[in-house]
Amino acid sequence: MGGAAGPVTNQGITRARARPDHPAGPAPLSDRPALPGRHPVARSSRGRHVRWRRASRETATMRTDGEVRTRIRGAVTATLQAAGAPGAAIALLVDGRPVLKEGLGHQDAAGTQALRDDGRFSLYSIAKTVLAVAALRLVERGDLDLDGSVRSVLPNRPIDPAVTFRQLLNHTGGLPDYGGLREYHAAVAATPESPWSTDEFLARTLPVGPLFASGRGWAYSNVGYLLVRLAIERRTGLALRAALADLVFRPAGLARTDVAVSLADAQDLTPGHATAPGGAAGLRVVTRHYHPGWVAHGLVTSTAPDVARFLEALVAGRLLGPEVLGAMMTPVPVPGSHRLFSPPTYGLGLMMAAESPLGRVVGHGGEGPGYSTAALYFPDLAGRRVTSVALANRERHDLGLDLAFAAAGAVADALGRAAPA
Repeated sequence: MGGAAGPVTNQGITRARARPDHPAGPAPLSDRPALPGRHPVARSSRGRHVRWRRASRETATMRTDGEVRTRIRGAVTATLQAAGAPGAAIALLVDGRPVLKEGLGHQDAAGTQALRDDGRFSLYSIAKTVLAVAALRLVERGDLDLDGSVRSVLPNRPIDPAVTFRQLLNHTGGLPDYGGLREYHAAVAATPESPWSTDEFLARTLPVGPLFASGRGWAYSNVGYLLVRLAIERRTGLALRAALADLVFRPAGLARTDVAVSLADAQDLTPGHATAPGGAAGLRVVTRHYHPGWVAHGLVTSTAPDVARFLEALVAGRLLGPEVLGAMMTPVPVPGSHRLFSPPTYGLGLMMAAESPLGRVVGHGGEGPGYSTAALYFPDLAGRRVTSVALANRERHDLGLDLAFAAAGAVADALGRAAPA
């Protein structure tokens, strides 16, 4: 990803809150769903005028929604076809209001089964945002110190005492990652049903050593989020599934989101596809044999509407208070470049960019065996707040991000052309 980042210093919660241009800063716009047929009858001419204006706005909203949905379907379908992907579940909110939830394409590579809009997918690294929210809710309770040593909570884990939870959450702690280990990829290929234990993940990864002094660079680390998971479990006294249900899923109103812990939990997921091995033509379903334990920080599964609901609850301030949400949205520099995030930065469990092809954006992508996913929030897209979620049933680099950007871009195009009253 390029050269090492410059020194990264922790920024206090109060300072983060004070930034007027912060992505979390704009107050959420009120939801204005179309409610045809429910206007009060007014006898005065002024009342009739108010009623007419309301009806005009609602007609324009419905007309705009129809154009948005048409454009999203076209943009997403074209992106799926270009990627050779069977399908994707899409959920899109405008100003917090659901505009589209739809399965586009197919569940299977043969194209015989339509993909459902409420199908469940492995989220992969979108789970980092979920874990960050859980940890930050513990910070708000006083059960975790954001700038405290990780060793103070996990004393038996061999990590530098200088590494803090903030640094785990924004990847500035200097921890290595198992994603670069040959033996990890060899083990997944050889025994997909038998994952390493937590101790084995740490024993194989941590001896690689710190990549830089804590707070003095940036390097993506799944092991860092494994430690976040262990800290959440330690502080709550609960296994991750129960802890996330208490801290995130129920408060956000997520009815179809869970943590997969066994192969049995993966059997009702939307089938996930990957390129056939050995250069063979076509795609194969891989999720039936890939054990969730290979995702060391925890494999969250969900639907596109649930993920959109979670992200909207987060940015609207319904899961975290303003001080901690401000800290979550405080970016650190990420070395290198990305075609969709310019320049790339990272908050606490959030990918961020001040500029992108569609303006300011926060969220996260995820990919792994069978799936490519993304959940993105655009705070000012054609003057509206847009949440775009794409869950694709093919493993392909950045496909989820491409789909989420395509769907959001279709919204910008439709809103730019529509003429609401």
